[in-house]
Amino acid sequence: MTSEQVADRTSVRDGEGSGKEASEGYQRGLGNRQIQMIAIGGAIGTGLFLGAGKAISKAGPSLILAYAIAGLVIFFIMRALGELLMYRPVAGSFSDYAREFLGPFWGYVTGWTYWLFWVVTGITEVTAAATYVQYWNKSIPQWASALVFTVILYLVNLISVKLFGELEFWFSMVKVTAIIGMILIGIGVITLGFSKAGDTASFDLLWSHGGFFPKGIGGTLMTLQIVMFAFLAVELVGVTAGEAADPKRTLPKAINTVPWRIAVFYVGALIIILSVVPWTEFMPGVSPFVAAFAKIGLPAGAGIVNFVVLTAALSSCNSGMYSTGRMLRDLALNGQGPKFFGQLSKKGLPLRGTTASAALMLVGVWINYQWPGQAFNYVVSFATISGMWAWIMILVCQLRYRRKADRGELPQSELKAPGAPWTSLFALGFIIMVIVLMGIDKDARISLYCAPGWAAIMWVSYLVLKKRNPQAFERKDYSLAAEEVSEAV
Repeated sequence: MTSEQVADRTSVRDGEGSGKEASEGYQRGLGNRQIQMIAIGGAIGTGLFLGAGKAISKAGPSLILAYAIAGLVIFFIMRALGELLMYRPVAGSFSDYAREFLGPFWGYVTGWTYWLFWVVTGITEVTAAATYVQYWNKSIPQWASALVFTVILYLVNLISVKLFGELEFWFSMVKVTAIIGMILIGIGVITLGFSKAGDTASFDLLWSHGGFFPKGIGGTLMTLQIVMFAFLAVELVGVTAGEAADPKRTLPKAINTVPWRIAVFYVGALIIILSVVPWTEFMPGVSPFVAAFAKIGLPAGAGIVNFVVLTAALSSCNSGMYSTGRMLRDLALNGQGPKFFGQLSKKGLPLRGTTASAALMLVGVWINYQWPGQAFNYVVSFATISGMWAWIMILVCQLRYRRKADRGELPQSELKAPGAPWTSLFALGFIIMVIVLMGIDKDARISLYCAPGWAAIMWVSYLVLKKRNPQAFERKDYSLAAEEVSEAV
């Protein structure tokens, strides 16, 4: 199709063209402030609050540099996603783009893999939440807390998308306020010297205990799996596209906040914490934020921080409940999943998919019961590899889209990724490097063992489904879809 044909395309009515986007059926109930806070909160989770303790013990202060470089890569990924979202903002997001630019098989794999990512992440987050509860009362079994949290969050997601957005808004507000508060208190300790930590707190701690790279460059590289896990879920804003009240305005704003989010909440927070507490005092499994407040001598502050990180874990699990139902419905509408999941409730919610996913998240309760000490490590590595698959698909699809748009075959996006295609290629190379490093790390290697098994399941199920329903895996014409969605929003 030429650029003139793209420009001359008239809008289509429901039932014409691809048809699916205009009749998704979702209610656009997520407002600007909710989208913004979902985007901010998506980058603040257990990977920062819980996983950072292990990463600090492995890399020392150089972890700050690892977060900064990885954060730049995340920005490139999010701008690539933004370019696609402004071209066609739909709830199917990554799987829908994979379907269009790579083919139905890739959309099928991406949809199911992202669904699996959030199920596994839900288990991860509920595990972390149960760990935080033990800070107050070690007599409460970890599995019992995990069960209670899973049930409560499931019930929240039965009501409305507006309630989901409102809950995420306040979850994120708590996390943002607390981290900024921690940074300000830490700066006060360093500059004014108050509290018992004031005598030793100094920016010199960033290099006075073995240097900035106490474990060498290799130690820093081996933390990248933990670092990338901390950023998983930033792409959730793409799933909200189908329910955002004004996606053309709110989504670019949310995506463009990525640099300062990373600068403040990761780089800034770690600089302050590691300037208050020497990196040698941190241990795996202990939140560095809680340890910092304990060092300052504010036991109440440590309890508050523990509540905040509990909020972070529940926020991420809540997001998992939200996104899994949407991904299952997208697969169902495309004939690549059970039709049972295609129906919406009267309030426009994919409750069937959410219910099935929540039931699987209860596996996390069993994991906590069987291996309470290792549960987090088991699931975090598999969540990382499955989550990074979505990032790879975003980058590859953006490269394909940009090529077609530059040839005039598709309309240009209103939010172009800066520096593309080079920034997208750099981000792809970085992700591949992280996957290779995961193969070297014996703790992270389990995810790579699981990946071939999941790939085999996807391939066999694809062959079976294609034989039963060939139409579901035929290439569709998406040339009218962008205009169709633009009119709808």
